[in-house]
Amino acid sequence: MLPALRGLLPRGGLARGSVVAVAEFGLLCLALAAAASANGAWCGIAGIPEAGVPAAAALGLDAGRILLVPDPGLSWPQVVASLLDGCELVMLRPPARIPAQVRQRLEATLRRGCGVLLVAGDWPGAQLRLRVASQRWTGLGDGHGRLRACCAQVVADGRGEAAMTRTRWLWLPGEDGGVARADPRDFPANLPPGVPRGPALAGRTGLPPGVPADLDGAVPALRAVSG
Repeated sequence: MLPALRGLLPRGGLARGSVVAVAEFGLLCLALAAAASANGAWCGIAGIPEAGVPAAAALGLDAGRILLVPDPGLSWPQVVASLLDGCELVMLRPPARIPAQVRQRLEATLRRGCGVLLVAGDWPGAQLRLRVASQRWTGLGDGHGRLRACCAQVVADGRGEAAMTRTRWLWLPGEDGGVARADPRDFPANLPPGVPRGPALAGRTGLPPGVPADLDGAVPALRAVSG
């Protein structure tokens, strides 16, 4: 596991035979798979057509050990079962509704193969769940600039060893495109009330002035100015 993510996971890594659910597909999903792939694990990605190899490789995934099935169609359970038989980690975005019998069969296949099923979305009974609770981008000034880095609050909970809720602030991504722990002194000035703020970014540009404090944080609004 990438060092920045170890504190979110029981025993600092992904348990074989387990299901890990991330609220939605994004950089967090790829980051969870990065270290395993870099260490030689085969990774399958099914049902996520926007999951590109260049983006995965930028985080450290081995592009030569990624199996992509962008659209498995109605036979997605069979496709995922085949990937679980041959890969140590499979990333899946399932249909909106998963029949209980299908879920149980895939979990049985997962346990036999001793891999990890990383689900982008909901999976009832997942041993570990992660979500990005809030995020703020840095780099925009008053009508100018460009997005440089995202400071995200990641929350993890689940069952058994993962029952205790864990929260970490991460650069997701940082200015170098990687994932790292965020130091309180580096937090952007426009984070929600109650988040510690330090002097490191004092006076530097964060979100544009006038953006409400309860902005959901997906992408800051851009304001056009006439020349």
